[in-house]
Amino acid sequence: MGEQKWRVDPEKPRVEFTFMSMKRLIARLDIKGQNVIKGVQMDGQRIVGDPAELASKYYEAGIDEIVYLDTVASLYGRENMTAIVEQVAQCIFVPLTVGGGIRSLDDARLMLRSGADKVAMNSAAVSNPRLLQEVSSTFGSQCAVLSVEAKRVENDWEVFTNNGRDRTGFFVGKWIESAQELGVGEVLITSIDRDGTKRGLDLSLKKLARSSTDLPVIGSGGVGSVTDFYRALHEADLDGVCVGAALHSGTVDVNQIRNELADQGIEMRKVS
Repeated sequence: MGEQKWRVDPEKPRVEFTFMSMKRLIARLDIKGQNVIKGVQMDGQRIVGDPAELASKYYEAGIDEIVYLDTVASLYGRENMTAIVEQVAQCIFVPLTVGGGIRSLDDARLMLRSGADKVAMNSAAVSNPRLLQEVSSTFGSQCAVLSVEAKRVENDWEVFTNNGRDRTGFFVGKWIESAQELGVGEVLITSIDRDGTKRGLDLSLKKLARSSTDLPVIGSGGVGSVTDFYRALHEADLDGVCVGAALHSGTVDVNQIRNELADQGIEMRKVS
């Protein structure tokens, strides 16, 4: 892995990653234009709120991290979400990950300078795996997140790009192993089939990701209850769960999740 560094200026981290070894609750905010949107299986998106307002709401409720994913950046070549990130970074002080449209080292640098703590790479990384190595070696492995969108194809899990639209011929286990060798510091694994359905995470996919690396693995796609968090963190041994639809709709809330997981013996970050 690349040398551990803190963003662009190693002397001035925006937030400290002091609880990375604990289980994490992460809010996922899918972005289209200036709105947070949510669909089902990455399709049929509807507007659910404002990026800054929702991030502040979840931060105040005690969320551990925020993930922003631009759902159309790779498809249409749109600019990164600089203005949104700059605004949000001023009012939330938990790690902020930004993905979508990170096509080059300069794109990653821009996001980190705008206030992101980590950048997530999917489509561009598949096209140019060396991008993962460039980002991790320049900014530190803790800044480089491999984002994997996966769908079951016959008897295996294939990696898809462009918000679940395009097949790649890459398969999840080997791709994660390769990304670790290139220096990434974390894996975000999303089930396209479960995304937005609230039917529970696909534990077979999550366990595959877990068995493919010793890096932190974050699961996304399908959360609908606190039980889903427990099964992902306990049975699949994930390091965190990323939730969007169930959080936006109020199906679950941060305090409920945290309290019930603590009751079941899952060690969570302490929130003041």
